[in-house]
Amino acid sequence: MLTSLLRTFVMYGAILISIRLMGKRQVSQLQNSELVVTLLISELAVMPIQQHDDPLWDGLIPMAALVVCEIVVSLLMLKSGPFRQAVCGKPIVVIEKGRVLQDQLRRLRLSTEDLFEELRQNNCFSLEDVAYAIVETNGTMSVLKKAPQDSLTPKQAGVRVDPATLEVVVVSDGHLSMHSLELVGKSPAWAREQAKFAGLKLSEVFIMTAHPGGKCKVIAKEPRKTP
Repeated sequence: MLTSLLRTFVMYGAILISIRLMGKRQVSQLQNSELVVTLLISELAVMPIQQHDDPLWDGLIPMAALVVCEIVVSLLMLKSGPFRQAVCGKPIVVIEKGRVLQDQLRRLRLSTEDLFEELRQNNCFSLEDVAYAIVETNGTMSVLKKAPQDSLTPKQAGVRVDPATLEVVVVSDGHLSMHSLELVGKSPAWAREQAKFAGLKLSEVFIMTAHPGGKCKVIAKEPRKTP
């Protein structure tokens, strides 16, 4: 039992490192090659855990080889457009100038229900609002609304707005984030002063957000409810 636990911890760490090396993506954003590597790594991780007679290297070495393969393939896709298209395919237009391209839907085996689900997830609840819809190489759908139905921007309305600034969480549940403080050019002492100004200790802060200009928002921890 102890051997299984130790092997599980080792393989768990190996998978985390492997995914970290391959980069940050959500499951829905995985390209074909990344999905294949992810599935193979999960299979390789199970074997050393279940088969105690086999050394851990029997699983770790193939996992490392897969990660190297994925990194090499990613670099090749960056350098070669034809290679990327061969591995990942190319974006496919399914709605063009408001017209649904039925042949492309059949090619993708995309039902009308699937199409409308994707449109709703892009905040389009009427087919008449859509100018273009494109299925990307990772399977997600990008939607461009027709001009009359699209949101009006401040520039189009002739309205002057303040420049956008970055807001980051500098304190989360009483813990300082040095990385976030560096992003907005602030120090731990500044964060403590802001908490003190709000009548709180740093450990009593649930969330503190900050902007580069110094604007911040402080939310205190709520007392835990007793059952």
